[in-house]
Amino acid sequence: MSQTAQLIAALKRLLKARGLTYAQVGDHLSLSEASVKRQFSQQSFSLQTLEAICELLQLEFGELVREAEQGRSRLSTLSREQEAELVARPRRLLVAVCVLNHWSMAQIVATYSLNEAECVQELLQLDRLGLISLLPENRVKLKVARDFAWLPDGPIRCFFRERVQTEFLGGSFEQPGSVLRFQHAMLSPAANARFQQRLQRLLQEFAELHQDCVDHPPSERYGTSLLLAMRPWEPAAFEALRRVPDERAFG
Repeated sequence: MSQTAQLIAALKRLLKARGLTYAQVGDHLSLSEASVKRQFSQQSFSLQTLEAICELLQLEFGELVREAEQGRSRLSTLSREQEAELVARPRRLLVAVCVLNHWSMAQIVATYSLNEAECVQELLQLDRLGLISLLPENRVKLKVARDFAWLPDGPIRCFFRERVQTEFLGGSFEQPGSVLRFQHAMLSPAANARFQQRLQRLLQEFAELHQDCVDHPPSERYGTSLLLAMRPWEPAAFEALRRVPDERAFG
């Protein structure tokens, strides 16, 4: 995560913690709420704007920088061995995914076939791995960074990828809240790179929306999975008709 992204993420955490909305930020900056949302999404704040928001938060700019540094010190990935340990025990992986989605132990036990003792045992192992801190009364504090991610081609990604092809893509995308699109284009390497940057911003917004929904009642939230895939490719049936194979290497 860039230093700018870290500062913006810290700002969002502080605004949320103090109950301040984008509309209130807009009033302070003499901007519309939509303009403020756009600047947060595009991370296009000037230094003067950052200082003005700090003023609204009654916060020194240096304190914002320290908050961003604290966010950066949180766990961003696990090791391959740690991920393998999660995959080896489906219950542990289930509990890990639940707590990363801000479920309480009571919600996990009420929803899945684990009793309290079994759930506590898995939470203790997640504490040992550094994903969480298990607090008194079995409360959980996440110790992961906002941009926490599973390892590329690691055990967790492989676990879910095996199921994406059969369970996820093989299901129906007709119900409300679903969308499935396939689009093909001829892009230059520069255009490809520019679009991937936009996809990264979209993924960040997806993660931020997840965070914004944490305070909603469980009955108003449901698991939502997003798959983005992009690579130089054409159907094998087309490739077979080429006079000369396309062996170009793309950066």
